[in-house]
Amino acid sequence: MLTRTRFLHLLTECGACRGSSSWPTRRGTALAALLALAAAGCTITPPPRAVVPTPPAAVNSATLDQYREAVARRIVERNPSYVLRGKPQAMLRSLVVVSFTVDRNGHVVDSSVYRTNGDDEAEGTALASLRRASPLPLPPGKLLNGRGQLELFEDWLFNDDGKFQLRELASPQALTID
Repeated sequence: MLTRTRFLHLLTECGACRGSSSWPTRRGTALAALLALAAAGCTITPPPRAVVPTPPAAVNSATLDQYREAVARRIVERNPSYVLRGKPQAMLRSLVVVSFTVDRNGHVVDSSVYRTNGDDEAEGTALASLRRASPLPLPPGKLLNGRGQLELFEDWLFNDDGKFQLRELASPQALTID
C-alpha cells in the first residue's frame, strides 16, 4: 500500500525521477494523485443544524393574542345590541381603554378605565359590557402570573350612536367624515 509518506519520498528523493526528462510530467501526475488520495480520505460533513427552540415569550405572545381575541369575541357575543356592525366612523365619539384582571376561572376580578376622553357614558358602557361578558374564556395557565391572574387591556371604539367595536376585532375606520 502506498502511504502518504512513501508517496512524498518518491516525489522528493527518487533519483530516477529527478534525472529523467519526464520529471515535470511525472511530478504533475504525482501531484494529481496526491490530491486525489487526500480528497478520497476526506469527507465533508456539514455542521449539524442548530435546533433553535422557540422562546417562551414568542409562544406566550401567540397564545396571548389568541386569548385576547377569544375575550373580545365573548364581549361581542354577550353585548349584541351595543356592538357596531360595519366600519366605525372616521371621527370616533370616544376611545375608552379598559384595564382588567382575569382569574384562572375566567372571572373579571378587577376592571378600571385606563384612558379616556372623558365621555362618562362610553366609559360606563365599556365597563358594563365587560361585566356582562364575565366569565370570560379560561386563560391559558402559562399566561397567569404568580397569583393565578392575567392582566389585560382592551380598547372600546365608540361611534356617535353609542355603539362600539373592540380594537381586537375592529373593522378599518371610514376615511371621510360624512
